[in-house]
Amino acid sequence: MKTIMCFGDSNTYGYIPKTADRYDEDVRWTGILNHRVKDLGYRVVEEGLVGRTTVFPDNLRPGRKGSEFLPVLMESHYPVDTVVLMLGTNDCKTVYGASPEVIGKGIEKLLRQIKAANESTKILLVSPIYLGENVWREEFDPEFDEKSVETSKRLKDVYIRLATEYGCDFLAASDVADPSAADQEHLTEEGHKALAEAIFTALQSRKIYQKGGR
Repeated sequence: MKTIMCFGDSNTYGYIPKTADRYDEDVRWTGILNHRVKDLGYRVVEEGLVGRTTVFPDNLRPGRKGSEFLPVLMESHYPVDTVVLMLGTNDCKTVYGASPEVIGKGIEKLLRQIKAANESTKILLVSPIYLGENVWREEFDPEFDEKSVETSKRLKDVYIRLATEYGCDFLAASDVADPSAADQEHLTEEGHKALAEAIFTALQSRKIYQKGGR
């Protein structure tokens, strides 16, 4: 079996909006994707973590800096055939004050780490869903502000440029899914289904995987 590693944050982890719980495996987009690809000789490894960023440390929660763990995971799951990389939402928090271009620098570091670990690993770079217009309000997530919403909307163009530069495949999650009205931040069950289908189609259309492997 070849490995597709999905590296991301709470929307890869499968965080249920407005709760402290996690969607069941068959509801998470990673679980749905795993079901779709297993007959093609692939398995999906879920590496989603609530609060994960590209390169920024979280002083309240350890281990959230993606660039510290991605090389380790590339080694522990070696050989990784494909990485589905979807990060950037948490980088929009006010504490980091990061522009879309700076967040892009973080993504670029992760892309370089993947290529350094295994030059033949294929990459599907996914820009995240947009933050909801009211995510910054007290009843939702005041770690963000109104500027965070605008930053999240500008990530798509930055990621498209990086995908072209690094020879990656690209998908915008915001083209197929919206944040839940319950918390303005996380995917609904319907969003997970839509994203799983879009990722499966993206991988299939570029022949990233082939039945029986290469």
